[in-house]
Amino acid sequence: MNTTRLLISSALAAAASVAAGSAFAGPAAKPDFSFEKCFGVVKAGLNDCQTASHSCAGTATADNAKDSWIYVPAGTCTKITGGSNEPKA
Repeated sequence: MNTTRLLISSALAAAASVAAGSAFAGPAAKPDFSFEKCFGVVKAGLNDCQTASHSCAGTATADNAKDSWIYVPAGTCTKITGGSNEPKA
């Protein structure tokens, strides 16, 4: 009986910690280097922050979404195919 309670308690604690971790998702930390935002080159779920369609880092739902961005070193965004310093219409 104690083993069952321990197993259930452990499972509940694990579920609560996962829920708490995702509840505080927010913007990505700004890098320590000179950076710029690069739009249109982000893989789904790997964006750095807010757009017109979502509000937190890691919430982009499609690859290369025109309004999703990531931080890149300054001066490199326009060197990436599809990269833009402004959201694409």
